Amino acid sequence: MINVSNLSVRIGARTLVKEASFKVDKGMRIGLVGRNGAGKTTTMRLLAGDNSNSDIVEFSGSVHSNGTVGYLSQDPRVGDPEQTARARIIEVRGIDKLLARIKKAERDMGTLTGDKQVKAMERYTRLDHEFTVAGGWRANAEAAQIANSLGLPNRVLEQPLHTLSGGQRRRVELARVLFSEADVLLLDEPTNHLDHDSIIWLREYLRNYPGGCVIISHDVKLLQETVNQVIYLDASRGVMDIYHLGWAEYLKQRADDERRRRRERANAEKKAAALRLQGEKMRAKATKAVAAQQMLRRAEELLASVEESAPVEKVANIRFPDPAPSGRVPLEARGITKSYGSLDVLIGVDLAIDRGSKVVVLGLNGAGKTTLLRILAGVEEADDGEVIAGHGLKLGYYAQEHETLDVHATVLENMAAAAPDFDDTQTRNVLGRFLFSGEDVDKPAAVLSGGEKTRLALATLVVSAANVLLLDEPTNNLDPASREQILEALASYEGAVILVTHDPGAVEALNPDRVLILPDADEDLWSEDYLDLVTLT
Repeated sequence: MINVSNLSVRIGARTLVKEASFKVDKGMRIGLVGRNGAGKTTTMRLLAGDNSNSDIVEFSGSVHSNGTVGYLSQDPRVGDPEQTARARIIEVRGIDKLLARIKKAERDMGTLTGDKQVKAMERYTRLDHEFTVAGGWRANAEAAQIANSLGLPNRVLEQPLHTLSGGQRRRVELARVLFSEADVLLLDEPTNHLDHDSIIWLREYLRNYPGGCVIISHDVKLLQETVNQVIYLDASRGVMDIYHLGWAEYLKQRADDERRRRRERANAEKKAAALRLQGEKMRAKATKAVAAQQMLRRAEELLASVEESAPVEKVANIRFPDPAPSGRVPLEARGITKSYGSLDVLIGVDLAIDRGSKVVVLGLNGAGKTTLLRILAGVEEADDGEVIAGHGLKLGYYAQEHETLDVHATVLENMAAAAPDFDDTQTRNVLGRFLFSGEDVDKPAAVLSGGEKTRLALATLVVSAANVLLLDEPTNNLDPASREQILEALASYEGAVILVTHDPGAVEALNPDRVLILPDADEDLWSEDYLDLVTLT
């Protein structure tokens, strides 16, 4: 399991965690919560033994693991892109190598003759026995069952990773972690890209998981139904508050703790003010100068002895750009077709985006939603068909995996690249509205949390003057306050939008006039009857 002792974490001058000690043991299901940028993902990486950002993230104390750890990061772009999804999942327990040897023996039995064929048959029998004793056949079926429960059917499991959508890749990594049967599961936003049925299945799975779990999630329902302990990262105080309570009890206790801190702070400030007033009066008299200094020192000690109450948390001022003028049809797609090998992803998609129109794209994971947006954005090429840029088109593209960001560049450098005509002050002002200020702008994008990357990617859209926005899951990874800002921005944006989302609230805020359903490329006028499909696709 995992034991953490006196852990302190810093990025630049900012302390994220200060001298925290806790453990993750069998049966513990811990919710690691806090605002975007509080240090949740950074802390999770350290628990997983991932110190790849050690040149940026400084930490002291110890993190010791005496068991196996399964870690789901927010970045699904891992593994050999030519590897099949099934192989990626089952290799985590080492049975893939044994299975490959069995398949080779099968081929040899069918192609060799004489003594070589006999030896291949003997080798197959021996390997099959090994595989059975190791629980290999059961494990292979178990991996398929987990994958299927997460919305990955057998046909997807046989596809190479590079042919999968971002949502499918994310599900493959989650299936791999769950299949690992690790002593501790570390799950960073596990419900991202999951449909309604898969989320319900995951809640039940985690409730019954015999090992330990640490879960970062903005899915309140998941936390309510699974966690029995909560660790709250307070970004303003740089401390971890540890609650050995379930979710509902934690919320009540945290509110009580905050009221207590405010009461104690108010009392201390009142007493300190009285001491300061008395000290200032006495300081004018030479005979009482020493006593006056003692009173003033006592006032400072009194304030230092009590915790400051949490300040009102800032919320990013998220808005989309004022759209540049355009023709009546700024963007059009005709006959868009895309295949990966023998797999047809998009077939003959036609779409005309009128000025100011709002379109939501629905379809199961793997139906081609992200691929369509990438083709429209010019990031990927269609096999057939064409994308026609109308008069005055200015595209703004938000990618669900933040591919538009340069992770090796700083926050400020990413913003400067998006707004080359802005001076340093203007660039910093925009970043400030998205809660990047001071030394935060000098952080490499690689160390940002998923929510911070979302805010930075959205900030780059603000300066684009885009009149057509392509938005792929823009509310993922956001805390509730930031999500509300996105919804307000969607509701007020006057340009055209093509939206891919699992979030019904985002669709309602957009108030679409049309819906495109993939993979059949059926287009229809929007009706609230389609809203039930949003979480299922």
